[in-house]
Amino acid sequence: MKNNNKLCSISFVEKVRIFTHDYLKYCIFISDKDSQAHVSNKKLYSSLISTSQLLEDFLDFHGAKNNKDWYFFRELSAAVRHLSLGCYSQKHILNRLLFYELTDWEKFKTEGQVTFDFLVKSLIKIAPVIIEEAKRLNIPIPRERFSDADFPGVITGEMLDYDIDDEDKDQQKKSIVKIASEFIDIAGNFEQLGFYEPYDLKEIFTIVPDIINEVEVRRFEMLVHNLQSSFDTYVIHGGYRFGNRKLKELRGYFSAVFHLLQIVGRMLHFYERHLHEAGYKNIYKKVQDRLSLLIDTKILLDRTINYGLYYTCQFLITGNKLAVEILNENIERGTIKVGIPVKLGFHSRPSLLVAKIVQHYGGEVQLCVKEDRFDASSVLDIQWAGGKNSKRKYF
Repeated sequence: MKNNNKLCSISFVEKVRIFTHDYLKYCIFISDKDSQAHVSNKKLYSSLISTSQLLEDFLDFHGAKNNKDWYFFRELSAAVRHLSLGCYSQKHILNRLLFYELTDWEKFKTEGQVTFDFLVKSLIKIAPVIIEEAKRLNIPIPRERFSDADFPGVITGEMLDYDIDDEDKDQQKKSIVKIASEFIDIAGNFEQLGFYEPYDLKEIFTIVPDIINEVEVRRFEMLVHNLQSSFDTYVIHGGYRFGNRKLKELRGYFSAVFHLLQIVGRMLHFYERHLHEAGYKNIYKKVQDRLSLLIDTKILLDRTINYGLYYTCQFLITGNKLAVEILNENIERGTIKVGIPVKLGFHSRPSLLVAKIVQHYGGEVQLCVKEDRFDASSVLDIQWAGGKNSKRKYF
């Protein structure tokens, strides 16, 4: 490899040793059978995420994507990063589950544990391969070792005193209405994807990545993340333990959805970029085959669709009901009186437009004709009102 002393006096070989040192120590820790009971740890995942990303960036800068000797080692670092990101988000969900106050959470917890176990076992399976590949590339293997004590869990049996009361802190109705309305809109758009029931593998391969892909999931992830940020900034600043239960329950729904979409985004990215056959050159195909032996593609996609996206859909649907309730409790109500020409009545196109606007914002809007009341979010109700009007001649 060419050396450019004008840029840096440290050689590529020496920098490889520096940038792999801690990364390989974590891999050795994971590979140790005596330590594998302690692999379910957010501190470990955080360390793996940072060291693997730094190594991946270093290797990419030096052209590892186009080098036969280094390409597989580079792909392994990418695998560690995405698996660790998935583990971190799933562990976060499991840790916070009781605070989310979700309905029917027991089955969700069971499925989440299955997903978490798959991600952890994939890391355990890939770690010794990384060490062997490092030896093949003549990368020095660190002699020092981590111990179980280096990776304590985040949970303890104690809680800090609750001495900052965020009850009614800046709970402007305008912000609550906006957030609830946006949640309803996101839920409606996601529901169109149709993850009401689990998919079999044949069906999964027909929708991934042509219909369901990283780009589509990232779009929803960003929308939910923006919603969560707005909530924490303008509605309730504190945690889940105290305060307005309805608002914090709604926060639990879009927090769970956000972290699920994080996991799905990582798994779809890894599948599309590193496992999906997209007509690459022979060397890339060989590396894909080697990775697929380490990370089961079928299980990866099953967990992506039948856990991640399935429960995203379920929580958006359930949370949507709560959002509608919160919206109607905080919305400012008013009355607009308009006249309708008797001969024209309620035509289908303007009726559809009115219904769509009401559905988009999610609030309860009624169309009143004398003593009769109709649901303004329903085209049929509006048409029914028009029919009654033509008979009774209200206008």
